[in-house]
Amino acid sequence: MEAPRLAHTMSSPTSPCEEVIKNLSLEAIQLCDRDGNKSQDSGIAEMEELPVPHNIKISNITCDSFKISWDMDSKSKDRITHYFIDLNKKENKNSNKFKHKDVPTKLVAKAVPLPMTVRGHWFLSPRTEYTVAVQTASKQVDGDYVVSEWSEIIEFCTADYSKVHLTQLLEKAEVIAGRMLKLSVFYRNQHKEYFDYIREHHGNAMQPSVKDNSGSHGSPISGKLEGIFFSCNTEFNTGKPPQDSPYGRYRYEVAAEKLFNPNTNLYFGDFYCMYTAYHYVILVIAPVGSPGDEFCKQRLPQLNIKDNKFLTCDEEDGVMVYHHAQDVILEVIYTDPVDLSLGTVAEITGHQLMSLSTANAKKDPSCKTCNISVGR
Repeated sequence: MEAPRLAHTMSSPTSPCEEVIKNLSLEAIQLCDRDGNKSQDSGIAEMEELPVPHNIKISNITCDSFKISWDMDSKSKDRITHYFIDLNKKENKNSNKFKHKDVPTKLVAKAVPLPMTVRGHWFLSPRTEYTVAVQTASKQVDGDYVVSEWSEIIEFCTADYSKVHLTQLLEKAEVIAGRMLKLSVFYRNQHKEYFDYIREHHGNAMQPSVKDNSGSHGSPISGKLEGIFFSCNTEFNTGKPPQDSPYGRYRYEVAAEKLFNPNTNLYFGDFYCMYTAYHYVILVIAPVGSPGDEFCKQRLPQLNIKDNKFLTCDEEDGVMVYHHAQDVILEVIYTDPVDLSLGTVAEITGHQLMSLSTANAKKDPSCKTCNISVGR
């Protein structure tokens, strides 16, 4: 059974969060630290009789919610009116310093049957490690509380975006995709040494590698999906790939039909920006029935290859015709090895613009265009 709706949150001098959040009943009070130390003006007294929660269990974890339950001794159990929940991000050097830094983490929930759902997008982020501890409390007639000792500290990690969340991102991306332009090739830029290595050590076939952590923090493909990155955007005036690149002066080009055809499936993977005016859309092309296809089928929204806002493949007069969205930068991941003999490698004539690189790029959590209403 889920907890009642929120009353209001702990107040803090810098906290911007005073809005209503579903499924958690909170009251504005000062709370003690986990070690039992209490501030002199906290208005909270100790009462040994209240049972201490133990054997805490976390279940039904999503990207912005979880269920929590625990065991308690029956002694004085009927005196419990509230639960105090201390929820904190687990400290790590890679934490996003821009996220929720002023949000209080100690919550006060009315005592309801367990398990209780904790939900709130402003204090829970996807794919993030948290610690949680619990106290039981009894509210007195004068408004003060008597409390138990803190429980043991439990660690857990929130989940990736679900298909529902990715569909919300997809719908936002569709709004700005723009009109469709023709394309004829997919291309991949690298340094000369990369292609030499592929020829010498991998039998001329580029191998899939695990996607980095660029893009949305909750993306289910980051650090998990294996594939090869390709680009397909063209210059508006020439209809050809741009001559500039952030990834190296050598470019592999392959006819679009070699990678994208009726024997492949197309999936939407992500939508993000990096504190810039332009936005990126990640698409995944997977040969039907391949391991990459099975991975995506379970996690990503599938697109109709003939009719979508980003990248299409259709037959006209017996010839395959391809189009891409004009107003977003497409990053295409192909999930199988690609033999260099299917295309050509040549040096580009433009510049190597490192500022355009998206390697491990962090998404702007404040952008209203490409964020959805769950943890960033």
